Amino acid sequence: MTNPPSLQTRRELFRRAAVAALLAGPAGGLLSACAIGSGSDPGPGSQGTDATLRAAAGAGNPLGVPPDKPLEIVIFKGGYSDEYAKFDEELYRKRFPEARITHRGIQQVGQVMQPRFVAGDPPDIIDNTGAGRLEISVLSADRQLRDLRELLDAPSIDDPATKIRDILLPGVVEDGTMDGVFCVLNYVYTVYGIWYSKPFFEKNGWEYPQTWDAMLALCAEIKKSGLAPWTYQGKYPEYMNDPLFMLAAKAGGMELIKAIDNLEPNAWQSDAMKGAVEAIYELAARGYFLKGSEGLSHTEAQTAWVQGKAAFIPCGSWLESEQKSVTPAGFDMVVGATPRLSSSDKMPVTATQGGSGESFIVPAMAKNPYGAMEFLRIMLSKEAARRFAELASALPTVAGATEGLTLSSGLSSVRDMVAAAGDDVFIYKFGGWYPTIGKAASTATGELLTRRITPADWIKRLQKAADDVARDSSIPKYER
Repeated sequence: MTNPPSLQTRRELFRRAAVAALLAGPAGGLLSACAIGSGSDPGPGSQGTDATLRAAAGAGNPLGVPPDKPLEIVIFKGGYSDEYAKFDEELYRKRFPEARITHRGIQQVGQVMQPRFVAGDPPDIIDNTGAGRLEISVLSADRQLRDLRELLDAPSIDDPATKIRDILLPGVVEDGTMDGVFCVLNYVYTVYGIWYSKPFFEKNGWEYPQTWDAMLALCAEIKKSGLAPWTYQGKYPEYMNDPLFMLAAKAGGMELIKAIDNLEPNAWQSDAMKGAVEAIYELAARGYFLKGSEGLSHTEAQTAWVQGKAAFIPCGSWLESEQKSVTPAGFDMVVGATPRLSSSDKMPVTATQGGSGESFIVPAMAKNPYGAMEFLRIMLSKEAARRFAELASALPTVAGATEGLTLSSGLSSVRDMVAAAGDDVFIYKFGGWYPTIGKAASTATGELLTRRITPADWIKRLQKAADDVARDSSIPKYER
């Protein structure tokens, strides 16, 4: 991606502005440069130099962690809970028994952490995740994030001859890099698809569809049985954008994804995008959604689904963990790749949208940055990653983390979907780069699914939103 042309002006503005701007923004959006690394400018408000923060490095302590220095850790207590982090903290204590660890499991990370940044007293490590997260682009522009390249070049715990960067799944380093500097470690590999109960489908003799025509035919059969074919997280219609954008991507290929992200003229009016919008609209037009879905929150819709009120629901790979407490025994949820629009699609049916998430950051003003990086190094060990997979039913970004484990039905299907996709895992970036377009897409999809607008209206709205951004010279532009 390109560097915003007005970076220096924006950086000075952020330094003077109210730090309320640090509050949460869109996902993705890794826009600017990071702040501090070994031998670099420590940035505004930094607590001393590397020499005062670091102990002598050695074979058992390659990052030079001060063994008795306290470590403060803040974890987003969401769908994955924070029990995995407590397990990792015990591993840290075994290595550094003199260190006192302070653990906080919170939600609304931005709201809670904002005053700490304002006061120049942030914790050492933050799991910056959830709807209320801090906005990475603002933190980066204000030089509030530490350069984590030392972590990437550190030896892994399981094999000292292998660097951390070499045990991460494809795309993790790229996802956390801004202007060539690695500032964010994403710990969970998330993929998106359409979920269903495998034993329930087997009981009814239903096969997961490979084309959208087959999906509509199956939905007709499901509806005749008295069951709603679909439900969705109606208060958050962006969940339905995932199958919509995956349908478009499979039909139009990476050429379409890049055209959308790069604000190319008329990209939203492509035949592939039109076909995808019309396909999703058909679910509403044929009455295939559970009645009242448009008024449900994400957990309400997902709970209705595990209660057997609908056959399908769209979601990311965190679904199994998020619904664990209310999922009946034997439900055995699995995820399927979004079907293709036609046999002439440019991507195979196994292609899926995915990438790394659950973003961990180390503030530039952290009092124990080397302890924070060591904690991340421990999280990336096989012992810690496997424990996370078991507790959270999610796929860590560590290669081979699930080998030898007996996996839940959902996590097993996620692993299999990632393996089947191979190199055909893709992601759109426009939502993070240009939040107004992402918001326009969610709003338009909400109205599309309640039939307040037509597919043609949806296309017109999104093309206008993209054109407005393209014409606005005050908005930095990015390219892939």
